[in-house]
Amino acid sequence: MMAGHHPPPLRDSMRIALRAPVRSSLARAFMALGLLSILILATAPAAFADFIAPDAGSGSPNAEGIRSLYLIIYVLAVIIFVGVGGLLLFTLRRFSAKRHPVAEQIHGNNKLEIGWTLGAALLLVVISIVTFAKLDGIDNPPNSGAEGAPVTEQGSFIADGARRPMPPNGKSLNIQVNGQQYMWRYVYADGDKDLLNNVFAYETMVVPVNTTVTLTIRSNDVQHSWWVPDLGGKFDAVPGYTNYTWFKATKTGTFRGQCAELCGRNHANMVAQVKVVEPAAFEAWYARQKQNIEGANKLAAAGRQALAAQAAQTSAK
Repeated sequence: MMAGHHPPPLRDSMRIALRAPVRSSLARAFMALGLLSILILATAPAAFADFIAPDAGSGSPNAEGIRSLYLIIYVLAVIIFVGVGGLLLFTLRRFSAKRHPVAEQIHGNNKLEIGWTLGAALLLVVISIVTFAKLDGIDNPPNSGAEGAPVTEQGSFIADGARRPMPPNGKSLNIQVNGQQYMWRYVYADGDKDLLNNVFAYETMVVPVNTTVTLTIRSNDVQHSWWVPDLGGKFDAVPGYTNYTWFKATKTGTFRGQCAELCGRNHANMVAQVKVVEPAAFEAWYARQKQNIEGANKLAAAGRQALAAQAAQTSAK
């Protein structure tokens, strides 16, 4: 044995001997976990069908604009993730301790730092430009289609001077959406000054296709959130405050949504449903609802009069 040279302690020798098997076991464990995750995702396609963005062929122009923005940003994020992750894996492999026991000491690289700073700034500029290009179509509704139902702004629930989305010609079907534990109530505005005769419905909103619909969103109790993904973005229903949004259904069918704000123990049961029908079918449904409500109001008025008369007779005795 050379003078001044001492063998490594037993503890260090054991650590060196065990390091390789431990790394190998960890690598196998992570690989197995990755394969298991892929298998789980592959067996549940329906659960993740709308994970990235609402499904293809959204039912309204504003929903389609939101979906396009999500997809653009998602693609950019995937490209960045793959690039950064790939570079990281390459670096770990290329400059591992086995190949390079002593790493090269680097104290900075101005060109690289300037490059990724400018790249990130350029990416933000591109996202901003695309967002503002799409924002007008998301915020501002178009006119109803020629084949849509004839609607006017008469009898709207929209307050004077309120900042709300309106089509260029000012004509839309205005519906007041009232959230209450644990259901939605839809009141249709009309030119009738008697609010008791307004057409209303619970749970299912019925609207005509190719018709611009403006929504006045309110809450009667706690905070809720109106969200039908295929017909636009999410808007809160806040007590004492009014929110506005719109949609223009481009195809018939039933679109489903959900209250997106935890509002109590039965929050999960507070579903939203919009049924889009042809204009003629909508007019027929509206007329039936109007007739039923007016008939019920007349019966209620007659009942009140009978009770009042009975009370008067009782007090006269």
